[in-house]
Amino acid sequence: MSFEGKELRPSTSLPSGAVDLNTRRRAALAEIDNAKFGWFHVKACAVAGVGFFTDAYDIFAINLAAGMIGFVYNNGGSLTANQDLGLKIATPCGTLVGQLLFGWLADVVGRKKMYGVELMIMIVATVGQAVAGHGPAVNIIGVLVMWRFIMGVGIGGDYPLSATISSEFAATRIRGRMMIATFWSQGYGQLGAAIVAIVSLAAFKPQILSDPAGNADSLDYVWRLIIGCGAVPGAVALYFRLTLPESPRYTLDIERNVKQASTDVDAFLQTGHYVQDTAPVVAVDTALDVPKASWKDFRAYFGQWKHGKVLLGTAYSWFALDVAFYGLGLNSSIIFSAIGFGSVTSGTPAYNRYHTLYNNAVANIIITCAGLIPGFWAAFALIDVWGRKPLQLTGFIGLTITLCSMGFGYDKLKENAVGAFVFLYCLTNFLQNYGPNSTTFVVPAEVFPTRYRSTAHGISAASGKFGAIIAQVMAFKLKDRGGKNAWVKHLLEVFALFMLSGIVSTLLIPETKGKSLEELSGEDQDPFVAEGENVAGVERV
Repeated sequence: MSFEGKELRPSTSLPSGAVDLNTRRRAALAEIDNAKFGWFHVKACAVAGVGFFTDAYDIFAINLAAGMIGFVYNNGGSLTANQDLGLKIATPCGTLVGQLLFGWLADVVGRKKMYGVELMIMIVATVGQAVAGHGPAVNIIGVLVMWRFIMGVGIGGDYPLSATISSEFAATRIRGRMMIATFWSQGYGQLGAAIVAIVSLAAFKPQILSDPAGNADSLDYVWRLIIGCGAVPGAVALYFRLTLPESPRYTLDIERNVKQASTDVDAFLQTGHYVQDTAPVVAVDTALDVPKASWKDFRAYFGQWKHGKVLLGTAYSWFALDVAFYGLGLNSSIIFSAIGFGSVTSGTPAYNRYHTLYNNAVANIIITCAGLIPGFWAAFALIDVWGRKPLQLTGFIGLTITLCSMGFGYDKLKENAVGAFVFLYCLTNFLQNYGPNSTTFVVPAEVFPTRYRSTAHGISAASGKFGAIIAQVMAFKLKDRGGKNAWVKHLLEVFALFMLSGIVSTLLIPETKGKSLEELSGEDQDPFVAEGENVAGVERV
């Protein structure tokens, strides 16, 4: 038997049972790290990816539905600024809570026990939004804000769980691509929401156009249909998430059950099914070399600069990226107007209402297909060839350039070169997904030890959502200073500054391409069971 080209030689200084556990642990890890691409990898990516499809669909759908809600419940008008902000900021606030909570829980009680719980929360909250009522004592905006916060908690839980599970099951040489294949479902979720909006609007077109009074009652069906469809992919994926086995690395290094982990690896990589080992468990006693997760150990581990700087790098990079990522998303209507897909005012109120909403959905499809999805494909092609750090660095550098160009040249571009402005906007979306939007998801799930992998990913992701909240509040307060959208150019300049700071934070993270998770986290643990330790069921020699 060999491990990365090295013969596994039992140490004569260890008890025979300990030698067996060391050998089996290293062999199990080698089998995961060196496994050929197969059905199990496809299944793992699909099960995790459906969650991100649902995440993006649910987040993005409110941008399409908000205008309809305003038409229906504000007497044919639009949402007030506070209502619009409340609906859009509720989900990131819930997501931040969910990322921290589920990231911690996945390290404490296990990935398997939490995987699916977050999806249940998302499904219930999505259905709750779709059937939300309005009455004298209950304002529907308040009800939707509540449900969207709860949905955000579920969405937040999906980040550390899916990322950690994808990385811990992946073979080393394709780990980056597997994680991108999970994360790129975000782009397709946004595309799916826009397509559902177009289909739903088309289905109710006769009713919408035949409503000249402006009551827009038929739009109440449309926005509920758009929101409610977000529960369908989650419901489909729920069974598969609940039946996914525990991560072998968690079983090995946290539960210390080498025998069960070996059984899981053999069974799942060969057949795609989980097999519960009913034989007596051979596990290591509690006195181990590697410390268990605790608040004291957490402070001691990340208190060392060599570890703390990595968490700082992953967290701040995600924070900086999301300031611009969500800040730009808020102001996409400006781009839509520039490419001829803005508000329609040339016909009857019913005609204008329908075509304004339709244009919004079509424009979102154009932006998604022109920038977001191609960016994910580029990241997929390059991440295991070029590496994570080069992608993130070049992405932040490119974003600094494009945002500076749009910000400082805003007035001239809008007046004389609308096509160039739209090109820069699409290029910015491409660079985000090609670079830091992908790598900030991947790297935190690779560089930290098993006992803190999910927690640290949750902290990094929550930092990003904190950036998203700041961006939305900042845009809400500043973009109309001096006139409608008058301050947008300065916001673009501020976003460019955050991209520049992201270049610096990227220098704090290591390159992870081609390295095993144990090599990256320092969990080689060779030998795993040290001399003199007790092994359950094994006599000391």
